[in-house]
Amino acid sequence: MKVHLRQRKQSKKGSISLYLEIYKGTTRNQDGSIKNIKNYKYLNLYLIDNPKNPVDKQQNKEILKLAESIKAKTELEIKNGLYGFTNEFKQDTNFIQYFRQLAEKKKDSLGNYGNWKSAHMQLINFVDGQDIAFRNIDEAFCENFRDYLKNSARTKANKSLSSNTICSYFNKFRAVLNKAVKEKVIQFNPCIDIENPKHIENQRNHLTLDEVKLIVKTECRYDVLKRAFLFSCLTGLRWSDINKLKWKELEFTKDGARITFHQQKTKGLQYLDISKQALNYIGSQAKSDDLVFTGLRYSSYTNIELTKWMVRAGITKDITFHCARHTFAVLQLSLGTEIYTLSKLLGHSALKTTQVYSKIVDSKKIEAVNKIPDLNI
Repeated sequence: MKVHLRQRKQSKKGSISLYLEIYKGTTRNQDGSIKNIKNYKYLNLYLIDNPKNPVDKQQNKEILKLAESIKAKTELEIKNGLYGFTNEFKQDTNFIQYFRQLAEKKKDSLGNYGNWKSAHMQLINFVDGQDIAFRNIDEAFCENFRDYLKNSARTKANKSLSSNTICSYFNKFRAVLNKAVKEKVIQFNPCIDIENPKHIENQRNHLTLDEVKLIVKTECRYDVLKRAFLFSCLTGLRWSDINKLKWKELEFTKDGARITFHQQKTKGLQYLDISKQALNYIGSQAKSDDLVFTGLRYSSYTNIELTKWMVRAGITKDITFHCARHTFAVLQLSLGTEIYTLSKLLGHSALKTTQVYSKIVDSKKIEAVNKIPDLNI
């Protein structure tokens, strides 16, 4: 980028106007010809055309000196990104590629990365695979993407997105724009006034104690899947944490064992005591760096077999592996565990995250409403 001090004669006034010509590069016209990109900054400074005396000559000299000073200041502002022209170039950054680069930085967290990757794919589908520059992301684009997620986006199974998924994807879209503002790619977030999609709390399917007893007695094609699921029912551990659990993370005690690990989802350090009953499902101890649940895989075959296992046990609920964690939470509350203790067992950073389970435990609600003595006695 170059800045030139230019002069232009003004025939009516008999003076010469001074202005800055800011060269920003080139572009190509539709016919293939190259066109220079320039901006102009008028200084409201004028030279006397054909000065006749020393006073006029001195005045022109001082005005030129002032104009050169403004030129130098403008060059410095451009270099520091303060004048706005550097930002003009940054706005040509590929938004889709920028989104993908942020998603790739989440690879350390498998579950979170998968969510970012899916959000990026929905964005690609929305723009029909085209490249979109930041300068094309305005409020209307943001609203249209939100509406696309709500009304048109489909999962791999050709189903509509859940409200949780819609909120998650749109929040990532908003986060990318916030990051772009922070990195001075854009001056403001066009999504700032766009309302988030409404979050509709989904039903958290879980198994009752009797249903857990049923699946214990029911055959499952994959023994490691059965053991891992029941282990989750008795510990509340997520799939991601069970899948990566190694023997060296277990410390055996007289009451059972303690697991010390970093949660895959939150990266928080967790100390989790597990019962002797849960230990029945971990199998024979191996080398310290070996996985506890060797051979456990997440696949469509695993999900199908999980469903078949439930059907064999006479359970018709829509049960996923994560429902085992819900089962643990609901059973603990039903059996009298305080919600604060449960929050720590689940590794939640906020108590309000755990409180959603209290809505499920109807027995406690019934017990509470019946505490008021009979008014007729």
